[in-house]
This record gives sequence, C-alpha cells and structure tokens, in this order.
Amino acid sequence: MSRKSLETIGYYHILEKLKECAATENAGNRIMEMVPILSETELRKQQRDTTQARAMIELAGTPPIPAMEHVEEYLQKAVRGDMLLPEQLEETGMFLSAVRRLKSYLLRGEEGRISLAYYNQNLAFPEELQEEIERCIRGGRVDDYASAYLKDIKKQIQILEEKVSERAERALKTNRQYLNDSFVVTRNGRFCIPVKKECRSMVPGSVVEQSSTGATLFIEPEAVANLREELEIYKIEEDAEERRILYTLTNMTAEREAELMEDIRVIQKLDFMFAKGKLSLEMDAVEPKINLEQYMELKGARHPMLEKESCVPLDFQIGRGIRGVIITGPNTGGKTVAIKTVALMSAMACSGLHVPCREADICMQNQILCDIGDGQNISDNLSTFSAHIKNVLDILKRVRPDSLVIMDELGSGTDPQEGMGIAISILEELRRSGALFLVTTHYPEVKEYADRYGDVQNARMEFDRDSLKPLYRLKVGEAGESCALYIAKRLGFPDKMLAAAAREAYGERSEALIQNMHLHGGSSRLEKLHAPRIEKAAVVRDSMDAVRKFTRGDSVTILPDEKIGIVVKPADKNGNVLVQLRNEKMLISHKRLRLKVAAAELYPEDYDFSIIFDTVEVRKARHKMGKHHMEGLEIEVEE
Repeated sequence: MSRKSLETIGYYHILEKLKECAATENAGNRIMEMVPILSETELRKQQRDTTQARAMIELAGTPPIPAMEHVEEYLQKAVRGDMLLPEQLEETGMFLSAVRRLKSYLLRGEEGRISLAYYNQNLAFPEELQEEIERCIRGGRVDDYASAYLKDIKKQIQILEEKVSERAERALKTNRQYLNDSFVVTRNGRFCIPVKKECRSMVPGSVVEQSSTGATLFIEPEAVANLREELEIYKIEEDAEERRILYTLTNMTAEREAELMEDIRVIQKLDFMFAKGKLSLEMDAVEPKINLEQYMELKGARHPMLEKESCVPLDFQIGRGIRGVIITGPNTGGKTVAIKTVALMSAMACSGLHVPCREADICMQNQILCDIGDGQNISDNLSTFSAHIKNVLDILKRVRPDSLVIMDELGSGTDPQEGMGIAISILEELRRSGALFLVTTHYPEVKEYADRYGDVQNARMEFDRDSLKPLYRLKVGEAGESCALYIAKRLGFPDKMLAAAAREAYGERSEALIQNMHLHGGSSRLEKLHAPRIEKAAVVRDSMDAVRKFTRGDSVTILPDEKIGIVVKPADKNGNVLVQLRNEKMLISHKRLRLKVAAAELYPEDYDFSIIFDTVEVRKARHKMGKHHMEGLEIEVEE
C-alpha cells in the first residue's frame, strides 16, 4: 500500500487520533504501523474486535488499562536474579492491582456475552504475590511490619536512638562551660557536642570534626559512642532483613514470569482493541460491511477531521456496473473533500476501523492510489504539470482491478486543449484496468466522456446560485457546471460581456444558457467609478527664453517712443540689451524692445557689423593692426 497515497488522504492523521486513545507504548507503536489489511479473515476479525471493544465501553465505561511502562523491564531484572528495589516492586504491585480491576471489568462483559470479554480467562492474577507486595512495601520503602524480626529490630533501633539522644543532651548540660554552642549537632551520622578547642582535654570522647576556623571541635561523648556502636549493629541487621524481604519478593515475581508476561501481552492486545473502540465512539462511527465485489456504498459519510456539526454528510456509491465517477462543480464546492472522504473511508474500513457514516458497505482494496495537490517539487525541478504526469504514470503502472484510484483536477496545469486530451486518455486507461476510480475535472469534454460508456458516470457538487455558496452535496448522474457565469452575473458582470463569454465557452450550445440566464436586454455597460489621475510634472520654461530672442544686428522698436535701433549685443543676465541709436549706444530692458526686422533678413551670414557699430578711428586702427604690430596702439572694444 502506497504510504504517499495514505498520507495524501489523511490516513495518518486518523492513526494519530487513534494513538491518543491507547494507554500502552506497545499499542501506540502498533497503531502507527497500521496499514489496510489484505486478508479477508484478518480484516473481519479486526472489525469484530473494534465492535466488541466499543460495546464493552458502552456497557462498562473506560477500561482500566495500566500503562505498564517498566513492568516488563522489572520482570526481566527479577529473572536475572537482580534484586528489585522497593519502588520497582511497588510499581509491579500496582500493575497486579490493575490486572485484578481489568478482570472485574471484563467479567461484566462476559455477563453481557461480549466475546472480547472472554480475554478475562487469559489474564492470570497471582493474588498471593500482589498481596505480599502490598503488605511488605509502602510508600516506596519496606514496611516496618514486613516481618516480625524486622519489627523487633525497628523497635530496638528506636529505643537506642532515644537513648543516644538522651545521653547527648546530658553530656551537653554536664559540659556547658566548655562549649561554644548550647545544642547537639550531627556530624557524619554521629551525635556531637561543640567544644571549645582549648577545652578539648576536659570533655571525654572522640573528635569527629572541627569547624572551618578550627576554634570548635565536634566531639562524640564516650557514653554516646558506646550506644552508637550497638545502634549500628542493629541497623546492619535492619538492612540485611530488608534485603532478605526484597529478594523474597523478587524471587516470587520471577517465579510468575510466564503468567505476568502473558498478562502484559493480553493487556497490550486489549489496549489496541479498546483504542479502536474509543475512537469509534468518539467519531460516532459504525462497523462497515465488508465485501469482495468491488462495490462501495456510503450513506451519511463525514470526513473525520471535520467538525461533525459543520460537515455536510456525503452519500455515495460506486461499483455494480459503475467503475468510474467523474465529479464536476465549482471551485471550493467540496469535490476534493468528497473524493478524499471516499478514499479515507475505504482505508479506515480496510484497517479494521469503524467509519463515521450512517451506513457503509465497503469493498477490500489491494491499494489506494491518489493524485491530489500540485505535487510540485523544487528539488526535483518539476513543474506542477510534470509532477502530475509523473505521479499519474506511477499510478497507471500500479493499478489493478482491486484498486481504488482518486485523481483531483485531472489534466490540469497545461494547455487546456492538450490537458483535456491527456485527461481522456488517462480515463480510458483506468476504465480498461477494471479498477474503481473517482476523478474531478472542469473540462466539458471530460464530462462528455462519461456519456460514451455505461460503466462511467457523471456526478456534480451542488451549488446555490442565489447565495453563491457551495452546498457540499454530491449528486450522482448529472454533470456539473463551474458556475463561473452565474457567479459573475451575481457580482455585477454586464450581460453583454457574459453573453460574449458564454458564446466563447460553449459555442453553438451557448444560446440556451444565455436564455436561461436572461442575458438579453440587461446591463450592457460597466459603470465607471472614480479613479485617481496621474499628475504630470509642469513644464518649467527658462525665464531667459524671452530675453534671448534678440540677437546682434536685429532691428528693434524701442517703446514707448517708437524709436528705431539696432541690437549691438544680446541681453545680459539682468535682461538689458545694448542698442545703438544713431551715434549713441544705450542699455535698454528687453521688455521695452519689440523685434522689427531680424538680422538674418537684413544682412548676409558673414556680414561685418563693425562697419555699423565701430567709429572711423577704431576701423582705421583695426586696419593698421591687421598689417603689422603698432607699438602703443589700443582698440577699446564695446562689451
């Protein structure tokens, strides 16, 4: 059975819930190793066990299963000849008490003629051992009354300890003048009095210890020392007697090894069965009928990981002439949950578990094969479609007539036309395999595929077009629609656009849908809403542009006098233009000037403006300087 498929349908989540119902580690480990059973005899037995365990719980309540965390370890230790400690024997005694309670619990089931309860006869209860441990061990230690000899020793020790304390107090009073403190102290288990160092010779006894400063000596008085030696002898006898008692109990435990090991085995087995019964009760589940005819019928099935109150029950059947079911319907309509529920019910039933249904008749499957989820794996460098195809190929190689195959969004993740073709080819291969299969799809052509063959059937997830909410109900025998057009209409999509969409999607078949949706004469335009506008940056004009329009040689009119002048030099940074008026040059603001005739229209391109603007003297000077150097001659240039 494919572990990946079981993980996909949530099988191991169910095992985790089942493990929480177990008390012993062994049962918990066995639960996590569960897989669907291939033996019909074993499966029917496991289903009976679950049913009887639930019946016992309903009759007598929760079974008193002990945890038994270390009992087997202690038993092995006893068999080796190692002495069990008081707390270990006490835990063993608690286990035996639990066995007695469990036998009483099962006895009630025997009276109700529940077969599982007869495991009571396989449980041995060594009453003598349990009573002896209970009598001899109390509070994690050997009880004072475990034997008459131990009782006497304990009494003598108590008497001697009182005498030691009394003599120590007497020595304290007698030697008060030699002491640093007025109380008896214990050092290394011996009663001592604190004597000043310089008074050591005045107090008879043995120095047991001295203070960190050396100023005080802790001396055990002679009268106390004599009694202490006698007390130590009794304590050695006490320890020997306690060890004798512990070895006796350990040997008694080792002698019952076979019975106790059988008790452990039976309790672990019962714990496993009762865990299944507890889960059945918790899920309000029923025992499914088991068949080998490749037929499955579920009534009121609920996915066990969904809340019972909010989960819509699923009615479903397949087999008896129908090998495949193609489920269609809107997204979030529950298609994936539906096929997972069917697969999970099958896996649970074939594992000996009850299923959360009103009724169930489920066939045994040699394997459950799934392709659900995108399966994309970055490390394998696979796209969603590639992962799908890789998984589908693996399924097609493994599928047999006794298999159950579920596939979600068949053919998705690629070009719609090619994806549709691939989906139909996969369906054809599944149909020929003889396996039961459930697939979900949106392709209309895949829906039409079911109409070609009698052993393939359409089904759809119902959808409330008024509330736009999925109903999570599966209706077998009808192909579903994606409901996208209905959802779009409800949300305000214009009728004209919807009609165009319908024609693109359904071609010649679209007119019936357009009529059914009343798409004629309705809203045809989208109502435009206010939208923010982009603010363009303003064009920043150079403030000197207007100033720079006058060039050398331009004929200008000077306002407001309407005098005519010629531009000698364009405007400076302050906007003042040098203008020649007859024999006079003046700086005039560009704002008072108006272009009369541009220089380009008055003069040739290489015209020498010095003829206009220079004096006769300046022109002569330029002529002389052009021929050779003139010492002391200067030309003053207009700036």
